[in-house]
Amino acid sequence: MKNKDNSLQKLSLFAITWPILVETTMHMLMGNADTLMLSQYSDEAVAAVGVSNQILSIMIVMFGFIVTGTSVLIAQFLGAKIPKDAGRIAVVSLFFNVLLGVMISFILIFFGSKLLMYMGVSKNILHDATLYLQIVGGGIFLQSGMMTIGAILRSYRFTKDVMLVTLGINFVNIIGNSLFIFGIFGFPVLGVTGVAISTVISRTIGLFILLFLFHKRLSKDLYPITMFRKFPSDELKKLLKVGVPSAGEHLSFNGSQLVITAFIVMIGTEAMTTKVYVQNIGMLILLFSLAIGQGTQIIVGHLVGARQYDDAYKRCIDSLYIAISITSVVGLIIYVFSSKILHLFTTNHDIIELGSILLLLTALVEPGRAFNAVVINSLRAAGDVNFPVFIGVLSMWGISVPLAYMLGIHVGLGLVGIWIAFIVDEWLRGVLMLFRWRQGKWRNIVVKKVETNAS
Repeated sequence: MKNKDNSLQKLSLFAITWPILVETTMHMLMGNADTLMLSQYSDEAVAAVGVSNQILSIMIVMFGFIVTGTSVLIAQFLGAKIPKDAGRIAVVSLFFNVLLGVMISFILIFFGSKLLMYMGVSKNILHDATLYLQIVGGGIFLQSGMMTIGAILRSYRFTKDVMLVTLGINFVNIIGNSLFIFGIFGFPVLGVTGVAISTVISRTIGLFILLFLFHKRLSKDLYPITMFRKFPSDELKKLLKVGVPSAGEHLSFNGSQLVITAFIVMIGTEAMTTKVYVQNIGMLILLFSLAIGQGTQIIVGHLVGARQYDDAYKRCIDSLYIAISITSVVGLIIYVFSSKILHLFTTNHDIIELGSILLLLTALVEPGRAFNAVVINSLRAAGDVNFPVFIGVLSMWGISVPLAYMLGIHVGLGLVGIWIAFIVDEWLRGVLMLFRWRQGKWRNIVVKKVETNAS
């Protein structure tokens, strides 16, 4: 094993993670702000945006094919002291992901309404849901660019830059929502359409700022656009080799969530509204696991690139303990104040009562998700990308979806039954991922991978 690189000892989880935590929180708050503001407009508007965002989430996962590979490869190349290869990956990933985003934008503009009808969306929210999906989906290429540049900058450890841009985007989005929902300064009250326009404007501004930072921070390592005179097949192959299996797990999750959302639509609009409120609030718990997981992935990627495998193993286990502890405490706190929190969104007594029960179940779901957020990201950073996908697909479609239908629809437990299915799925996958990490098979995988990349 090589001598330890002293610079890697400075890779503090807290220093890398706190900007990611703030950034992730801002993303969550943007969704919560949209939901909270729309709830003052109508519960039907909240349901319309919730259904549309379920489709958008699946489309956004498509960008993960490139983004995940980008994060892993850049971290490994930097850890192995090969900055020029990291720069090539950065340029190729940005070009292809924006191109993919443009293609998906066209699909959502022209076929958004049909996708919603296939989901069985009720007529009273179909119009608003279609408008939102076409406007926000039509600008989804903005999101693909932002996601890719954000992943690149974080892998280079410029996490504060991404955080500050996210803060700015949220500020612009909230101002736009205020103008179009409440008609401030004489602006027209546009409801769902206004929220969609505000989202697109804020993302446009964010993308241009990130492009500026991308060039400013990384210009010395980036390859010129002339590299595309020859199709960059080697770089694209490396990205997809890591990214396709990894994003496949996300795609499977979002696909299963889309099917479960269709189950909830069968229950009724009020159930759909409750689900949107509870999941938005539950995100405030999940964000800690997501931030710690992303920070851990960056550190583990650098460590395995430098072949410091024992340090990488310990980093994952320590991060897992931290994530489980924090999500457990935050989950219980949110449940204790669940009624008051839900009152911020709605005055509907039935939604508040059911939502409080679901937030108690959410406090049980989230520690299980902490396993997956931290350990799966560590496995990806080490190049062990196939196992999480196999187990994920097996559990989501073999357990979560059928159990959600059986308990929620067949047995008649409704959303409570569906949340129980979430608990079983997350904990089962989480325990299996931890077992895989402890087995240490990733050590052999990463040795071969790093040697191949270095050559």
